Amino acid sequence: MPKPEVSASYQELSEDVERVSENPTEGREEEMEVNEDSSSAILPDGELGTTTPSLRFSKTCLKNVFSVILLFIYLLLMAVAVFLVYQTISDFREKLKHPVMSVTYKEVSLYDAPGIAFYPGKARLLSCKHHYYDHIPPLINPGQPGDIECTTQRINYTDPFTNQTMKYALVVQGPRDVKKRELVFLQFHLNETDQDFSAIDYLLFSSFQEFVSSPEKAKFMKDCESSYSSWKFSGGFRTWVKMSLVKTKEEDGSETVEFKQETSVVNYIDQRTQPRSDQLFFVVFEWKDPFIQTVQDIITANPWNMIALLCGIFLALFKAADFAKLSVKWMIKIRRRHLKRTRQVTNHIS
Repeated sequence: MPKPEVSASYQELSEDVERVSENPTEGREEEMEVNEDSSSAILPDGELGTTTPSLRFSKTCLKNVFSVILLFIYLLLMAVAVFLVYQTISDFREKLKHPVMSVTYKEVSLYDAPGIAFYPGKARLLSCKHHYYDHIPPLINPGQPGDIECTTQRINYTDPFTNQTMKYALVVQGPRDVKKRELVFLQFHLNETDQDFSAIDYLLFSSFQEFVSSPEKAKFMKDCESSYSSWKFSGGFRTWVKMSLVKTKEEDGSETVEFKQETSVVNYIDQRTQPRSDQLFFVVFEWKDPFIQTVQDIITANPWNMIALLCGIFLALFKAADFAKLSVKWMIKIRRRHLKRTRQVTNHIS
């Protein structure tokens, strides 16, 4: 009786072996399913069910949110950088249009002697002297001719504004030594006048030596009168004029010179014995200080500073763009890993 059963089981085993040899892939699939079943049987339900996927998903979600926040921050920084570029260029153009006035002071011990052109009309020069340290001795014979120790020249020329009227000018060399406080004291006399107020016009120009060496003195004086302002000093007073020199540098490189002056007027008490109808004029010229003021327009916008700032801003822009690109790639990579793990877990559970 047992012999037939053994032969039957042997026959079934041989048939199974032949079937497996004929379809090897089916055997492998069955083996993989068995292995998966065994592995699923070994792992606990808690690790495969809920705990590990949820933790991984929460971490991945936090990383993605953090990456998005960083991306928005760098986009905001890029917008700020673009605004700074625009503002820098606008400020540079504005500074080019509106230069700043620069004032510098140069101290000197000797000035170039200025020229003082007087237009006395009918008045006559009585005396002219150089004094030092602001010491002017009292007049001995006021109203009488005295010593003329100044360098003077007389010149006639036509009025530059009318080209018809002849003008007579008495040009006197001004003070030079500012350390010794050199001053020039002049006295004029006007015998009679048909005006209620008597005054003498005068004009200051920068260099008496240029006037002396000029081949056309009449043209020189016409140019001076066209360029410089004129002032007056009145009769019956002692007028004290303190001068300061201002040089202005133009945009084309040329330099113009002008005078600023402070005047103080003191009443002259005529102590002559007999009453006179004539007028006496007294005027003093002195330098105010040893500083020559130089004025020029400067452009505060430095192109090199602007270029350096723009380079830094563009470098920050490129770095921000590079970081944003890497952040996006990292987010895509994290997303792909998450999807891959999800598929693996789903296939594993199924």
